[in-house]
Amino acid sequence: MSNPVFFAPAGSLDQLHSGAEFILEGSEARHAVTVKRLAVGESVDIADGAGARLTGTVADVGAGTLTVTVADVVFEEQPHVRLVLVQALAKGDRDELAIETATELGIDAVVPWQSERSIVRWKGDRAAKAHAKWESVVTAAAKQARRSWIPSVRPIVDSNGLAKAVAEADLAIILHEDAKNPLREVLGKLDVDDASPREVLLIVGPEGGISPREVTRLSDAGAVTALLGHHVLRSSTAGPAAVVLASDVLGRW
Repeated sequence: MSNPVFFAPAGSLDQLHSGAEFILEGSEARHAVTVKRLAVGESVDIADGAGARLTGTVADVGAGTLTVTVADVVFEEQPHVRLVLVQALAKGDRDELAIETATELGIDAVVPWQSERSIVRWKGDRAAKAHAKWESVVTAAAKQARRSWIPSVRPIVDSNGLAKAVAEADLAIILHEDAKNPLREVLGKLDVDDASPREVLLIVGPEGGISPREVTRLSDAGAVTALLGHHVLRSSTAGPAAVVLASDVLGRW
């Protein structure tokens, strides 16, 4: 069974070596001590959310601290083909469910998208709170999945902003029920033997689907449409399903 994972600030593990002691503080330490009830001698992993992972054993527990004796510190590289889920805002927390599941499955970044047909709107103070909530969701999911990397939550975009992101991506795919080519076939055209970093956008619309005008706009910017199976999936399901298939086809799994 894998060790439980707790997150420390980015960069805080860089100078550690075998035999050293690391003190975890704050909410993560309190969670380890009061919720998980870790005890002296138990194995634990500490990750910094940016690829570094410490493996060690608990040396001491306090009211708000966890002291760990370091066994090893490793750095896990990101895949050279990065997957980014562009998730349209959706009602009933379905967008949060989508990014949570996609994080557990290995997504590298998520982009909140204010599409034309999104019922939910991020405006004013709500935008900052909603963005922070998405960051909290992906952090918790990364912890559950024992990941060393926490996916980044990029700034919200409207359809104009998304068109610019599409133009800059190596491959941008609109998951659409009217598409002619299967997602596997579209993904298969990407040269995965090229070792240079690549970025693939997986674009998912809201409950009402992506408007024809948006499909045209994104296609003009360079996106391609792809069919994900024979059934119409919910907004919360399409992204994670695409992550699974893409991870297999692109050799990430």
